[in-house]
Amino acid sequence: MRIDEILSRKRTLSFEVFPPKKDGEEELSKLYKTIDGLKELNPDFISVTYGASGSNARGSAEVAGYIKSIGLEPLAHITGGPSTPSDIDALAKKLVNLKVENVLALRGDRPVEYSEDYCKHFPHASDLEEYLSKYGFCMGAACYPEGHIESDTLYSDLENLKKKVESGAAFFITQMFFDNAYYYRLVHEAKKMGIDIPIIPGIMPLTGVKNLGRIKAMCGSTVPIELRNMIEVYSKSSAAFREVGLNYAVYQICDLIAKGAPGVHIYTMNRADTAAEIILRLKNVINEFFKAD
Repeated sequence: MRIDEILSRKRTLSFEVFPPKKDGEEELSKLYKTIDGLKELNPDFISVTYGASGSNARGSAEVAGYIKSIGLEPLAHITGGPSTPSDIDALAKKLVNLKVENVLALRGDRPVEYSEDYCKHFPHASDLEEYLSKYGFCMGAACYPEGHIESDTLYSDLENLKKKVESGAAFFITQMFFDNAYYYRLVHEAKKMGIDIPIIPGIMPLTGVKNLGRIKAMCGSTVPIELRNMIEVYSKSSAAFREVGLNYAVYQICDLIAKGAPGVHIYTMNRADTAAEIILRLKNVINEFFKAD
């Protein structure tokens, strides 16, 4: 089923996984067990990442096919990056053959080892969306509650979001964030710009101190003072820190749903147990507020 059709009748619960970095059946088997575990949580879809360098393209399609085969909806990431039109065509045709209906079209962040012409064929996500339109996918796109790091202002970033909508995006999924105020500002300002498609908030549960440094380096998310204080106090105990991180993610989700978010997308880091703990704590919220109309 197309994700825009699901969003038209209910809030969505979704997870994200990434293909294994190493080839081999053993690594894929571990991921498939994770996906089987996520299936038990009744998500509306599961997204599958695709490396910015294109290195995970094959694995991404294979994993999306597995998700489809067990009765779930996959959202396959497609990154323009260094890809040529023929690369994109090959991947898109493979996804069509696997009966994958939904894709997330991304430009991709340029890895340091790539030259300035990294995005030669698809310099913007909107260019990739226009190219993919011939395949009939339901297309999603990414957005950044605090603004893209390459945008001078939030307004210029919103202009880019508008181009994504005009090029075929049917919904957005945000980059991870820890301060809900930035999400609410994004939604408010997007509506003022005439952007009226759903903006699904992306939540990354902090389960270890090392995760925080990696996340901040990757997306520059602001860490609010109350979370920083808890990190300072609980960082010496891995079990206590994990508890605090899960509870904070649950708090974020409860607040987002109370204020009208169209769903929630959880970055699982391929940990079905983490997702399960969060969903257990949200059981009654999900039962009551994620029902179909």
